[in-house]
Amino acid sequence: MIQTFSKAVTKLKIGTGPYIKHPMTLPRIMRTVLYSALPICVFSVYLFGISSLLLILTTALTCVATEQFWSTISKKGITVNDWSAAVTGVLLALTLPPGFPLWMAGVAGFFAIVFGKIAFGGLGQNIFNPALMGRIFVQAAFPVAMTTWVPPFALHRFTETIPSTFTLPFSIPTSIANWLATIQVDGFTGATPLTLFKFQHIASDPFAMATGFTSGSTGETCAILIILCGAYLCSQKIADWRIPLSVLSGAILTGTIFYLVNAQTYPDPLFILTSGGLLFGAFFMATDPVGAPITPRGRIIFGLFIGFLVMMIRLFGSWPEGVMCAILWGNAVSPIINQLTQPKPYGTKGGAK
Repeated sequence: MIQTFSKAVTKLKIGTGPYIKHPMTLPRIMRTVLYSALPICVFSVYLFGISSLLLILTTALTCVATEQFWSTISKKGITVNDWSAAVTGVLLALTLPPGFPLWMAGVAGFFAIVFGKIAFGGLGQNIFNPALMGRIFVQAAFPVAMTTWVPPFALHRFTETIPSTFTLPFSIPTSIANWLATIQVDGFTGATPLTLFKFQHIASDPFAMATGFTSGSTGETCAILIILCGAYLCSQKIADWRIPLSVLSGAILTGTIFYLVNAQTYPDPLFILTSGGLLFGAFFMATDPVGAPITPRGRIIFGLFIGFLVMMIRLFGSWPEGVMCAILWGNAVSPIINQLTQPKPYGTKGGAK
């Protein structure tokens, strides 16, 4: 009897709560984000060819290698098996032009991990979205490359790369104009729908913008596909539906007001929804749980604030796109939103301090 009891005691585990663990672990969350972004990656390769694939692989591998190197020299063990670095690399690539030089993409991935994640203490302690930190750095450092666009469905896109893909550091790539003359593309303007509307007031085909058959960043062209992938993220409770819904509502409401005032100058709500990186940013960037508020009401305010800023930058800023900066500003004010939207503690008269 005593021997049986001693065997039972050896299997007893003593520790602090909680005793029930949620099956949704961090690696599983990150893998789910990757699975949801995979159709967008495949579609980008279909549109832009092998250059898009190389871009995604470059940023992903750079982010993973950078984090593993830091983990090794800091003696923190292996941290890349949580898949967060891979997620950062893939999302970063989908915000870059498909012909972005690979060495610049490597710089973006390095900056995203070092200054967007490690500098703040690692995963869960970063204030800003790491992928957007990498993008905003290359936006400032390489503005010409970040505003050089190529058309989809180039004739030899699966056998030849875009000339700028393998451009060496500090060198000038082969002329895009000469390359366009060899791929049988007629009437390509070299600008995204946002750029055309902002600077020339030329409206793009709504069907092409919804289906993704237009120029733009690697993963921001197909509105329908992004909505479906984002809906999957929300259905898996990886992304809080309040954030993308609030971001889109804030942008559409703000833009609609200006559209009703002057429909000749300002874009219509459908254009606002399907153009640029609004949908991709709303579902995949703004929903980062680290940079977003933790209260339900705070997340709604957070999303509305981002949507409002997006339209202010698009309509009155020097850049045609404003999603990146708007989300980073949202990350910056997230602690303030958290403080102002704390729920009232049970049994007290005043609000939480």
